[in-house]
Amino acid sequence: MIRKAPELISPAAPTPQEFKKLSDIDDQEGLKFHVPSLFFYENSPSPSLEGKYPVKVIREALSKALVFYYPLAGRLREGDNRKLLVDCNGEGILFTEADANVKLEHFGDEIQVPCPYLDQLLYNVPGSDGTLGCPLLLIQVTRLLCGGFILGLHFIHTICDGFGFVQFLKAVEEMTNGANSPSLTPVWQREILNARDPPRITRIHHEFEPVKNSRDIFLNMNLDDMAHKSFNFGPKEIASLRHQLPFHLQNYSTFELITAWLWRCRTIALEPDPDEIVRLSFTASARGKHYNQLIPPGYYGNAFIEAKYPQHHPPS
Repeated sequence: MIRKAPELISPAAPTPQEFKKLSDIDDQEGLKFHVPSLFFYENSPSPSLEGKYPVKVIREALSKALVFYYPLAGRLREGDNRKLLVDCNGEGILFTEADANVKLEHFGDEIQVPCPYLDQLLYNVPGSDGTLGCPLLLIQVTRLLCGGFILGLHFIHTICDGFGFVQFLKAVEEMTNGANSPSLTPVWQREILNARDPPRITRIHHEFEPVKNSRDIFLNMNLDDMAHKSFNFGPKEIASLRHQLPFHLQNYSTFELITAWLWRCRTIALEPDPDEIVRLSFTASARGKHYNQLIPPGYYGNAFIEAKYPQHHPPS
């Protein structure tokens, strides 16, 4: 692996110099971490990109997209009461160009999580892996011998969620194809997901209360005994699972179906005490048709809630 020196990519045009507060959902301690992702591309460019240098195209597209997503080129700061805000100073995102002496086929037919090559394909620049005062987005483009390339990225979860990040990447893609502006205008408006001031509690959330006298099974497990596997649930697999349900349970959603079977397999594998309090936790998006009046199209901040269901015994 040969890497060039990392560089900062700033917006292609002047952008507002201002401070923008994050929402109360963004501003959670549990979201102050980097989310890595890898995208693998074969040497099969679209006609519009034929003959173009992929690293140059991506670099220029990022710079153009940052004109519209200029907070991503800023830095996180702490305000009063440790409230996080973005210093929109246009300092830029961190970009690294690299060459690898391998072909895409060397990675195998399926690249599973966790990827053993992550450290090579996404360079963790010293001093850039924090939260405050660090680049909000790191990118590495790695060229391969076959003409393909790998796009490695990681962003600070505090600034956007998965939907918001994909929205930004879509804007970058449009810029590579010659667009002057994204088809979906980015929306900040983080104040719409702030708590009331003063806060007003309208119900008791038992699911967030600490569990007393409960042992954590995973803390007592040897992680070397656990295998990392990926499973794809297509129409055939879903139909097979649904076929095992009684007739009166056939109306359950695909999410409920998969969750129930995973829970059942987990219970069989871990064998918790039948009297132990256990919880199911998952993330639910606040986007979609039921929330259109709250979350406007183009909003790229964190827009989800964590749902937890306490159970006094594993479901059968």
